[in-house]
Amino acid sequence: MIPYSLLDLSPIPDGGSASDALHNSLDLARHAEQWGFTRYWVAEHHNMPGIASSATAVLIGQILAATKAMRVGSGGIMLPNHPPLVVAEQFGTLATLYPDRVDLGLGRAPGTDMKTAAALRRGMAGADRFPHDVVELIELFQKSKGDQPVRAIPGEGTRVPIWVLGSSLFGAQLAAQLGLPYAFASHFAPDALEEAAALYRHRFTAGETSKPRFMIAANVFVADTEEEARRLRTSPQQGFLNLRKGTPGPLPTPVDTFEDVASPAEARLVNAALRVTAVGTKATVAAQLRDMIDRYQPDEIMLTGMIHDHQARLKSFKMAAEVMQELAV
Repeated sequence: MIPYSLLDLSPIPDGGSASDALHNSLDLARHAEQWGFTRYWVAEHHNMPGIASSATAVLIGQILAATKAMRVGSGGIMLPNHPPLVVAEQFGTLATLYPDRVDLGLGRAPGTDMKTAAALRRGMAGADRFPHDVVELIELFQKSKGDQPVRAIPGEGTRVPIWVLGSSLFGAQLAAQLGLPYAFASHFAPDALEEAAALYRHRFTAGETSKPRFMIAANVFVADTEEEARRLRTSPQQGFLNLRKGTPGPLPTPVDTFEDVASPAEARLVNAALRVTAVGTKATVAAQLRDMIDRYQPDEIMLTGMIHDHQARLKSFKMAAEVMQELAV
């Protein structure tokens, strides 16, 4: 069985609040540990009415405190928004308090718009420094040298595992060059998935890790019936369409059929972007996940699912974990 992990954006449901979203994330994390998930990652987004995980390192600390052994990390920290030293101190603090449990996934995109980037006091040109900043972070997590002028305290010597996140060939090439694990954002941008996987594996040179470690992300919606699972999926479909229209908001209430609220062109756009998805009953999802794993040969799979109702979300992830365990039999 390949490891299975969980990506949580702490969705703020329509009719709910950021407080609801954060408490739901803590509750889901406690359950995810019981259900055998290897990692629990949260993602940095700013100025997004439907996402509550903006203070990512703070939320990771709360999830670490609420769980016992599961790895917890970022999927990811948008590095253009932050000086590497600050990230090293934040995650070094977490790793000092919770040794061998913290992951640092790094993204190259700012994860926001230009006005919000300016409010973060970081320019959009920060993405151009991404390779340099990743190398700087690796060095800050290593044991400091005697003459080193700038040190991360806490942070130095913790060797927090760094993952490169991406949806293009750039991230795959950088991860391969630096010998880092690579996670592909196939849950919303799958176009370059196969090419990126091949490039990463072909060009990998040992570095922080001795062999390539490739992770894919997949949307998962599991329910007792096919109809209910497809209905659960309509919330992120609507949310993705709203984002593309420039009108982001809370995670929408599900509808019976996405095509009833989207034009044919809109439905094609959304479904193409979100096509790395398993949806249906446990039997259907098992077949779909098995096909994904056979096709892409990942070393690990990250499951995600923006579901409006918290109890339905818990049930979906529980059933998905059962599917992953059954696939190993």
